[in-house]
Amino acid sequence: MFEGSYLGDNARIADTARLECGICWQVYDPVEGDPVWQIPPGTSFADLPAHWTCPNCDAPRHKFMVIEE
Repeated sequence: MFEGSYLGDNARIADTARLECGICWQVYDPVEGDPVWQIPPGTSFADLPAHWTCPNCDAPRHKFMVIEE
């Protein structure tokens, strides 16, 4: 199992970090939230529900990688 660039440890993800799906390249931006899953703006990736998946391709959370600014 690939665990993205945060190695599956939510504590390693900054609250403002943007993450990109390693399957379809969909970006999760906490400023925007996720309207598909009804996640409000301001929700960090670490605070997403455990059942959350990519809104575009349904990939699990561990497929996401931190986007380096």
